[in-house]
Amino acid sequence: MRRNSRSPSAAAWQRLYSTAKWKRLRERQLTNEPLCRFCLDHEDIVVATVADHVIPHKGNEALFFDAENLQSLCKPCHDSTKQRIELGQEVVTFGADGWPRG
Repeated sequence: MRRNSRSPSAAAWQRLYSTAKWKRLRERQLTNEPLCRFCLDHEDIVVATVADHVIPHKGNEALFFDAENLQSLCKPCHDSTKQRIELGQEVVTFGADGWPRG
């Protein structure tokens, strides 16, 4: 049996991701912005698969369902770059020419 490693408070709002309202909002976001915003900043064209909350909602339903608080990201950017940003870690990115971007 797989244990849920999320905190009890985080597990409580996980249910929001299974609502029809979220699924519609996610689909609309990915339709309106089909490419990864982070990758586009580096001139890479990558299909987005995640509707990411720009400001972490932490269970706040108004923020969770706010379409203006969403951006489209590819899964690698969401699972690495975005997580590091949220943890306050420095993120060094590189341009198409291989040089670090400021």
